[in-house]
Amino acid sequence: MGEQVSGGVDPAFQAAIERVGRALAAMGEGDPKPFRACWAPDADTTLYGAFGTLERGHDAIDATLGWVGTRFSGGALEPSYDAVHASGDLGYTVGLERGVVRVDGGEPREIVIRVTHIYRRDAAGEWLLVHRHGDHPPAREFSSAR
Repeated sequence: MGEQVSGGVDPAFQAAIERVGRALAAMGEGDPKPFRACWAPDADTTLYGAFGTLERGHDAIDATLGWVGTRFSGGALEPSYDAVHASGDLGYTVGLERGVVRVDGGEPREIVIRVTHIYRRDAAGEWLLVHRHGDHPPAREFSSAR
């Protein structure tokens, strides 16, 4: 996997990040079940999806992820992280998901999604997703490199 998780991260949090990475690989193959299992079963979970979806609550997110899974096939999404942090019972990752997949049965094509995930540790000590914001990067109009 393309995960770049720095040292010093809580092992349980790192395990959750790796679980999400495996789940995203399955999502690119059209299997949303592993990714659906990464989410907290709470009413305050939120999804701001790259396909324009805005969902609140586990049931709505679960249904949307099932729909998204039907759109992908023939590839895998692989995350890489620019930032990984956890403190107390909250953690986040910021990075990109990349892959070559089929969307809606079309030809294989490269896909890049900018993603922020927020995790919360539950009472049993398991880190679960409580928020995802994903979008497709726009063309870069400004560069700090001159």
